[in-house]
Amino acid sequence: MPKGRRFSSEARHFRDSRTGTRVRQVTTNPSIHHHPFFFVPAYDDKMERLIFVSHRTGSPQIFAEVQGDSDGGLLQLTDSPGLGEWSIYPSHDGRYVYFTAGTGAWRVDTANLEEELLADFGHVEMREKGMVGAGMGTTALSWDDRWWALRYSLNGQACLAIIDTTSGSTETILRRDSIGHMQFCPDDNNLLSYAGPLTDRLWIVNRDGTGNRRLYTRNIEKREWITHESWIPGTRELAFADWPHGIRAVHADTLALRRIAGFNAWHPVCNRAGDRMISDTNYPDIGIQIFDPRDAGVPRRTVCFPEASNIGGHWKSPFPYDDGPVEVYAPQHTHPHPGFSPDGKRIVFSSDRSGHAQLYEALLE
Repeated sequence: MPKGRRFSSEARHFRDSRTGTRVRQVTTNPSIHHHPFFFVPAYDDKMERLIFVSHRTGSPQIFAEVQGDSDGGLLQLTDSPGLGEWSIYPSHDGRYVYFTAGTGAWRVDTANLEEELLADFGHVEMREKGMVGAGMGTTALSWDDRWWALRYSLNGQACLAIIDTTSGSTETILRRDSIGHMQFCPDDNNLLSYAGPLTDRLWIVNRDGTGNRRLYTRNIEKREWITHESWIPGTRELAFADWPHGIRAVHADTLALRRIAGFNAWHPVCNRAGDRMISDTNYPDIGIQIFDPRDAGVPRRTVCFPEASNIGGHWKSPFPYDDGPVEVYAPQHTHPHPGFSPDGKRIVFSSDRSGHAQLYEALLE
């Protein structure tokens, strides 16, 4: 199906049967749908478009629910072979959606749907093998929309490239054993976090490649499982899941550590103000939790129950990677990956509760 095709709104509304929260189902087509990864905004800052991936055309393509339409219709933005479905990153100003396809770094103009190739990396691998971590191929866009970070593999090394979205110039700033899940600090467009090897996860680096440094040393004796990091706006702190024991945060400059929560938070992320955090849960799934990341003493509450299948049996076991890579089956569209809207009034998540992964919004009262 060609890009530019419009679909009528598929929205339906209901209340969560256990919490009473109002939920809006955005998609209903019997195919896979999901928003960007949990630390990537699914909306532009003005919330004119909700960006997501749909497989309804037979391959993953970028779609938007156009919020300004009277019917909230759906618009197909791309018809691109080899699109990396977890690479998508909407620009904050709403002009573009950035993505990888094949070995190219692309963006699509949300107004005229023209696709622009910013860089072609040639004979490389854009993702590591597998379904998790660096195997997803996520990318990162700075909060001023100027810099786009992505990773590729060449000659057995992981490489971190920075693209200037204004000039199109590309520079590889870092090469090492493993790089994944890059994120620009919301308070510093010259600072990125990234995930190193699963046994040595938390790292930051300056945008020019200087200052590559470890933020946290994993406790091997305790078999700590450090995962799913995300920045806390206004603090220069990187939050991370100490799976399944809770959430901690480390300061990018002082390395000061603090504890945020003590439940089985899976994919924790903050709102833009940094005063509320949400997380899905697993083993057991106790629903999407909302809480104050500034004060561990404030009680959390359950927003809703996504009822997703949360596939990934390795999550119910102790840390599995001490003896090297482990092949796991964990299709990411079966995980909720909740994220806030820019105004903090909605939570977007995915769920395959209906038999197919669909997109949902929970409305915060």
